[in-house]
Amino acid sequence: MQKKIFGNKKMIADIILIAAVLIIALSVFLIVELSRKEGAFVRVSVNGERVAEYSLSVDGEYSLNGGTNILVIENGEAYIKWADCPRQICVKDGKISRTGERITCLENRVVVEVFGKGDEILEV
Repeated sequence: MQKKIFGNKKMIADIILIAAVLIIALSVFLIVELSRKEGAFVRVSVNGERVAEYSLSVDGEYSLNGGTNILVIENGEAYIKWADCPRQICVKDGKISRTGERITCLENRVVVEVFGKGDEILEV
């Protein structure tokens, strides 16, 4: 007597549904990732207020929010090198370089976000 692997119609329907959901999720992820452009600059906000912008094409190290965070830009990427907050989530976020990516330090209320060439530039 042969054993049926997919003997239950409900089980087959569940497998098809799971596969469809995975394919849709993967498609959305790929569309979002492939539509992001290389960034031109990062905008720094503290307490929701824009305080500075730095070009991603110029390497440098910048003190943010009175020294609570250190932002580094090198090779077209930005990252938080140091923060005085206990959990260090912003440091662990890693490097950002594509439009829409951001690093957030909740404890110090600092947000670093990447923008593209056509985006509005703050006059400081």
